[in-house]
Amino acid sequence: MALYMKAAEILEKAERKQAALKTLVYDSKFANIKQLFALVCETQKFSSILEQIIESTKLLKQTKLRMPLAKVLVYDLLMGQGLKCGGSWKAAIMKHRARLQSVLARMKVKQKVSKNEDLLPKNLKQLVADQLPRYVRVNTVKTTVDDVVDYLKRDGLTYLGQASRIDDLTLKEKEFLRDMHLQELLVFSPKTDFHDHFLYKAGHIILQDKASCLPAYLLNPPPGSHVIDACAAPGNKSSHLAAIMKNKGRLFAFDLDAKRLTTMSTLLLRAGVTCQQLANQDFLKVDPEDPQYKDVEYMLLDPSCSGSGMVCLQHDDSSDNQERVEARLASLASFQLKCLNHGLSFPRLKRLVYSTCSIHRQENEEVVAACLKQNPGFRLVSLLPRWPERGLEPLTQCLRASTQKTRTQGFFVALFEKHNNAGTKVEKPVVQKSSVEAAPHSQPSRCKKRPADSEETETSEIDKTPIPAAEEAESTPAKKKKRKRNKKKKMKEATVE
Repeated sequence: MALYMKAAEILEKAERKQAALKTLVYDSKFANIKQLFALVCETQKFSSILEQIIESTKLLKQTKLRMPLAKVLVYDLLMGQGLKCGGSWKAAIMKHRARLQSVLARMKVKQKVSKNEDLLPKNLKQLVADQLPRYVRVNTVKTTVDDVVDYLKRDGLTYLGQASRIDDLTLKEKEFLRDMHLQELLVFSPKTDFHDHFLYKAGHIILQDKASCLPAYLLNPPPGSHVIDACAAPGNKSSHLAAIMKNKGRLFAFDLDAKRLTTMSTLLLRAGVTCQQLANQDFLKVDPEDPQYKDVEYMLLDPSCSGSGMVCLQHDDSSDNQERVEARLASLASFQLKCLNHGLSFPRLKRLVYSTCSIHRQENEEVVAACLKQNPGFRLVSLLPRWPERGLEPLTQCLRASTQKTRTQGFFVALFEKHNNAGTKVEKPVVQKSSVEAAPHSQPSRCKKRPADSEETETSEIDKTPIPAAEEAESTPAKKKKRKRNKKKKMKEATVE
């Protein structure tokens, strides 16, 4: 029974975005990791189908089971190798076996399929055949990219240099390369496992999807700045912010879930982060006028969302529960807009990055558009001009990410910046560029992180200076002739003398 209890616990944590599924499994210290990982992955893959079966049979009401535990038990009963436990729970599930099998059979007949896999939504069917690369962010608080590359090469892996296009991210086993957009990100084949690797255990590398690295990278707070990570746990983005800040300044991190915050504290300790100030607090109740936040100029806001962009949580929204999905999205969007408005109310704020791991317009472009209307002192900054997927019209300044176009989890990022005339003088708008975008195509990119490039060269102060009225008058044709006559007269007088 321990297998099913642990699998249910991990499923619940994954659905709450506490950490990546694989990380949760390996951090569990379960005796048979491979067995646990296989059960959790398969259950999560069929999650939406299992939920329909459980709800149709009213299994939760009749057995008093919670949904995550019911899912793993029903999966193993109907689709796996059969239940591997005894006791009262097995007896309860077996009592409803015929009804559960009947509902599954009816679903297959209705969709005219014979295999369980054919019941999966189209997006999940595609992902079964096309797995995402393994992304690893080098933790520059503790080491450098070059040192990690050298270590991995000595470990028997083959380094292919820096990627120049998305197709380069299709790698064979033991091959790796450097990402074309984020200089501190390394890319490996999908099944590469680092959970038992020295670099991971020592906090030199962070297992983090590429799309999840975008918010901190695009916010780009300078060393010594004061930054807020509003909904911070489990902490990967906070550790990334600290690395960009060179571990200098103050990083205020809030989360309402005490357990998630404890996990985050452990992660930051392993990553060598020391500039953080963690608070088990609802961000919406944080007072923007509190003196300790008077110097906060940068903020990262990644609030609770549907998680529809996460491969392991994707559901079929075309099913009969569409009405319920829409209601949940409306509720989430309302909460997200409230968080955004609250974040933009901090008096000295210059920049705020808003991100979600959702693919829904309601949580992304619609929230951003509503926020811009309510906060005319802020505008959107156009991001990564050559990024392959933009925000939906008309908000193309924003970025989207997806499994098909960017080979990442589904994601959305927007960068708000205060206007120059909005009460606080801010820096000139910046468009973040990767080294591949910034360097000429005729030359190979060097493996160094480039500073953000300005959108345009500022006009020099000399060009801006108006000509005084007296000087302007002397520049007329009549005055010029008079000056020439006087000059000639003086020259003749000098010659005579």
